This record gives sequence, C-alpha cells and structure tokens, in this order.
Amino acid sequence: MNKSELVKALADAHNLTQEEAKDMVNTFFDSIKDALEQGDRVEIRGFGSFKIKHYEGYKGRNPKTGEVVDVQPKRLPFFRAGKGLKEHLNK
Repeated sequence: MNKSELVKALADAHNLTQEEAKDMVNTFFDSIKDALEQGDRVEIRGFGSFKIKHYEGYKGRNPKTGEVVDVQPKRLPFFRAGKGLKEHLNK
C-alpha cells in the first residue's frame, strides 16, 4: 500500500473527500516526522514505535577503489513492531 492508496482507503471508510483524507494522512505523517526531528519517541499502541538511532562517524572504505573515506555521523529512523501487529500478522 502506498500513500495514495491509504488516502483512498481512509476517504472510502469514513465518507471523506480525497482532499480531506489527504490532509489527515499528511498531518499524521508530519506529526510523526516533527516528533522524531525533536528527538521524541513515537508510540502507537498495538502497532509499533518509531525512534531515532544515532550513529557515530567512522572511517569506511570504498569497496570499488579501496580508498578510505570518512563516513559522517547520522541519525536514522528505526521502527519496532508492537505486540498487536506481530500477533495480527502471525495468526
């Protein structure tokens, strides 16, 4: 399922226009992104949680040329599935 399919499913399920459903989906995702950007953890009970993992910089190697390169520190999103989602998928 992609974002436009999610918008359509929300619109159909709750008798909304496509534009209203699109605004709701965008607000939902923007809220998650904003919370993660501020360093907060986002937990949706029964579904899962999102958090940011911090990775330190390190010396890497280009596998093609063998050249040593500096890999910059980074923050990456991490999702952990909740118990309810796991149980739903494994019933």
